[in-house]
Amino acid sequence: MAKQFDVVVIGAGPGGYIAAIRAAQLGMTVACIDAWTAADGKPAPGGTCTNVGCIPSKALLQSSEHYEQANHHFADHGIEIKGVSLKLDTLIGRKDTVVKQNNDGILYLFKKNKVTFFHGKGSFVAHVDGGWNIKVEGKTEEDLIAKHVVIATGSSPRELPGLPFDETQVLSNDGALRIPAVPKKLGVIGAGVIGLELGSVWRRLGAEVTVLEAMPDFLAVADQQVAKEAHKALTKQGLAIHTGVKITDVKAGAKSVTVNYTDAAGAEQKLAVDKLIVSIGRVPNVEGLGADVVGLKRDERGFIAVDDDCKTSLPNVWAVGDVVRGPMLAHKAEEEGVAVAERIAGQHGHVNFGTIPSVIYTSPEIAWVGKNEQQLKTEGREYKAGSFPFMANGRARALGDTTGFVKVLADAKTDEVLGVHIIGPMASELISEAVTIMEFRGAAEDIARICHAHPTLSEAMKEAALAVDKRTLNF
Repeated sequence: MAKQFDVVVIGAGPGGYIAAIRAAQLGMTVACIDAWTAADGKPAPGGTCTNVGCIPSKALLQSSEHYEQANHHFADHGIEIKGVSLKLDTLIGRKDTVVKQNNDGILYLFKKNKVTFFHGKGSFVAHVDGGWNIKVEGKTEEDLIAKHVVIATGSSPRELPGLPFDETQVLSNDGALRIPAVPKKLGVIGAGVIGLELGSVWRRLGAEVTVLEAMPDFLAVADQQVAKEAHKALTKQGLAIHTGVKITDVKAGAKSVTVNYTDAAGAEQKLAVDKLIVSIGRVPNVEGLGADVVGLKRDERGFIAVDDDCKTSLPNVWAVGDVVRGPMLAHKAEEEGVAVAERIAGQHGHVNFGTIPSVIYTSPEIAWVGKNEQQLKTEGREYKAGSFPFMANGRARALGDTTGFVKVLADAKTDEVLGVHIIGPMASELISEAVTIMEFRGAAEDIARICHAHPTLSEAMKEAALAVDKRTLNF
């Protein structure tokens, strides 16, 4: 006999497990289905983010940053270390431990909130009396009936045409997180978040890294001033970044990969590397979902079609996260997951796409929210800009990291904050103040009049807001 639930969530990534927990908190009976499996065969909920994305990459970034500091910067603090060596298996093992802790944490939260978890692949069977018939294929098969279904199946890395990932020589984000030995030469196709973060990890650990980007401009999605500063900083660190390239051919051998391409000037070039990371975007996971069986509509790019409330073309079927339109960010998926659970419960879920922050965890970190200068100029909107360099910030000097700046953009007439762009230490943490101000439609003057602790990096935010009106306190 089929098991009955108010809500069945397919996928336990950031959007799925958050939706399941919130729905259970609101008094509904909830099941969550997820097929992700750890190396030991046990369930590994958390999706790409926890298993091969946000969490493991940040663990490696932290470890590689410690290695970099020990090798090149501890001496500045009077700390002399001789014979620093790298135990890569320990470093990778720590990353795996962090991932498992997060997997186990999600399972604990399911149990605590009375969410029934099914380890397997979920798919639609039919629309039946009482809702939707969902099949779970795992070690055992289960039949579920759900009044509401939330699709949160996430995304997968996009392959180069004719070049499948073997995770040995040609790597996705998954393989790039578990290279068994530091490659002498590493190639990266795609200068986006994944390419730059993972390229930075292996550069710090000793690899010679070359990044090939098809776009003519580096970090075109970021504010142009921030992108230029990032390019300068990352190039100084040793990343060789080439923009405006066109890949013509890639040949993967047993021990090396050769990339033939034309550069921005149209000249033919060849890059030979030990490993190649391909990070050219991601595609929504819809295969095996039974979408065609029940007539679930998808858009021209293959994403599940949804309205502003994340409703699909099917009654009482919702979709969130990477499998729908919008930025492929874990925190965007989480916000949608909460909102959908609340809408199912008859409440008014809220997601403001205009205040979803973006972060790149390189060193320096890069973070932004709202509009950048290019966008405001294209829209013809009158604005004021103020910026403040970390070079003039006392806490940054004490940290020994003064790269970058904070930039605030505000409406020329109302002073409402339209965008904030940060490159520098702890940008990922500092951006939250800007998100809060913008969510309440605050003004640059509001930031300037808030008391910021001294000495802190956040004072650079205050100074940038003051600079919007050509003022400064210059802490």
